[in-house]
Order: sequence, then C-alpha cells, then structure tokens
Amino acid sequence: MSLQVIGPKIRGFICTNAHPTGCLKNVQSQIDLAKKDIESTENTPNILVIGASTGYGLASRIALTWGYGANTIGVFFERPPSGNKTGSTGYYNSAAFHQMAAQDKFTAISINGDAFSDQIKQKTIDQIQEHFGQIDLVVYSLASPRRIHPKTGVDHRSVLKPVGDLCIGKTIDLTNENITDITIDPATNEEIADTIAVMGGEDLDFWVELLLSEDLLAPRANIVAYSYIGPQITDQIYSSGTIGLAKADLEQRINAIDTRLLNQINGHAYLSVNKAVVSQASAAIPIVPLYISILYQIMDAKNLNEKPIDQMIRLFSEYLGPDLVPMVDGNRRIRMDDRELRSDVVAEVNEKWSLVNNDNFHELADFEGYKKSFRNLFGFEVDDVDYGQPV
Repeated sequence: MSLQVIGPKIRGFICTNAHPTGCLKNVQSQIDLAKKDIESTENTPNILVIGASTGYGLASRIALTWGYGANTIGVFFERPPSGNKTGSTGYYNSAAFHQMAAQDKFTAISINGDAFSDQIKQKTIDQIQEHFGQIDLVVYSLASPRRIHPKTGVDHRSVLKPVGDLCIGKTIDLTNENITDITIDPATNEEIADTIAVMGGEDLDFWVELLLSEDLLAPRANIVAYSYIGPQITDQIYSSGTIGLAKADLEQRINAIDTRLLNQINGHAYLSVNKAVVSQASAAIPIVPLYISILYQIMDAKNLNEKPIDQMIRLFSEYLGPDLVPMVDGNRRIRMDDRELRSDVVAEVNEKWSLVNNDNFHELADFEGYKKSFRNLFGFEVDDVDYGQPV
C-alpha cells in the first residue's frame, strides 16, 4: 500500500478499512495497562491463543505476555494491505503486537490463516513442537461468520436470529443514527445447525484432540473459551437465539473436555462468560448496540466499566493465573460479567430501556461514546494520532 491519508470507511456496522498508527496506539495502551496491573512470575508459561488479533483474544495475549512474560503463539485470519487498500484491523494489531514484543524481548509466533482448517492446525502443531514443546494454557476466542468444515467441505454460515418465535424489539440504525423498531423472523432448522457448526464447540474439540494426540498439553494445562450470556433485554436475539444455542454447544463440549483433561493430564477446561463489549461482531447483532450504549453510560457513572484488556487482566490475575483455582458458578462458568449483571446496573438499564426513544436517546444512552469506541476498534479517533499525516 502506498503512503496515503486514511479516513474511516463505515457503512452501518461495517468498517472496511483501518488506520495503522491508530491500531498501534490501541495496542500500546493495552500493553501499558497490562504492565502496570499484573505482576511478573518466575515461571514462563507457553500460551496458544486461537483468535489472537482483536478483542478478547488480543487482550488475552497482551495480558499474558506483559503480565506474566508468556511465550505466545497466536492464530488468526487477517488481511494484509494490498494496492490502495489498507490491511484489516487485526493485521495491524498483530503487527504492532510483534513489534512491541520484540522490543521487550518476548517470544511471539503468529500464524495467519483459517483456524478452522486442518492445514493451519497442523502448521500450529509444527510451530509448538519446534519452539515451545508443550502448552500450559489454550485460549479459544474465535468469532467468525462462516466456517468451511475441514472434514466435509461444507461452507457453514452463521445467522443472528431468534429461535421459535419472532423477535420484536428496538435497536439503533447505525447508518441513520436513530432508533427503529425491528421484527426478526425465527431461524430455520438449517440456519440453527449452520450457526452451531460455526460458533459451537466442534472446532475446539478438533484442536484439543490434536494437541492431546501429539502430547502438546503440559501437565495441569488449562483451556479457556469465551462466551456471553447477557440480560433479559438481549435474551431472545442472543442467549435464546441461534448464537446462544451455539454457545450452549460450546459449553457442553468444554465440560466434556474438562473431564478428558482431568483424566489425562490433570488439567481443566473452563468457559469464561465475559461482559458485553463494542466490537464489529456485537455491532452486527440487532438490539445489542442500543443496549451497550445504555449499559456503558450506567457502568461508566458507577466506575464499573471494563474494556477487553481490563477484563483479561482481571481474569488472569484473579481466576486463571499461575497456581490459582478459579471461582466458578453452579455451571462451572467463570463469571466475568458479574459487574454488567449486578442488580443495580440491570435495574437502571431496564428503566432506561423502557423510556428510550428518538427524542431522548442521546440523554439516556451514550451513543457518542459507542461510536467513538467503534471507530477506535479500527484505529480511528484514537487520542494523539495525527490523521492528516500519510501512512
């Protein structure tokens, strides 16, 4: 890509470009937090992060690297710059991560390709065998709209739909920036099956099977996968919808993997239920952008809000760090969404949700903050970046 001045190209919940300097600043700010808030340990863990270039996956990699000095191998599927087109956000994030990891003398290996494929799994196995020997922790943080099944070749595409009944609600039209009423038809059985195939736990099963068969999981190794539950407001489109069924499949498989790890290596597998965050994935889910805009205003006022890096620093310092046995709920879930679902927060969100409309939503919701957070994901509107400079 030639030098050029880059501005955001946004259509609704999709941003089609990214700013390299803004992405670097984002990564640097996360590193600064991880350095400050997590103490180092003498033993250097080896970590595999599947889905390592954005969101919770990237935050995990940063928190573990700069908090614990971890050696990491990250797998992701990102687009490099080509012609006059910028690379993807995750591409620039990962480039920044590697630049700073090298400066601080951390071992970091990345593999850019389809983590669902047998080819990329084998490439990852080869790198682990060559450089790490065994893995102490696997972080599974994939979010993808499609999956080409490695055994059947079927191209599965996920949908964000309710199950059984119509979903009637309200959301923000991100193009026109107003609140609209929406009605979403329920998913077909085929759409449900496709969504479970993409976002469920089968792929993690394949990873674990391969790692165990090659003796690449260290004694007492842990696996953690990320999920979301959310409040009643988003239940029909999320937890009780197609993606919720996929997450239920993931949870069921995590519990089976836990039993297997305990028997074979005295290890464990956990599901970490994280809080709602602004992401390109969550922006695509009807109802959720309006919910997050209201939620963040309330959580910010109570000094409870956390970005992905804050969540991951807390996860690995209080739940899954060295020598820690995580506190879990009755379903063996680590509840990182505890602050989002605190009773006073939920009550205030429900009250504002019942009142919000086009006349008052800039008062009852922090939509300007939501927009800034969304643009920040792609390296835009980041503090201390000169966007008039060609990059």
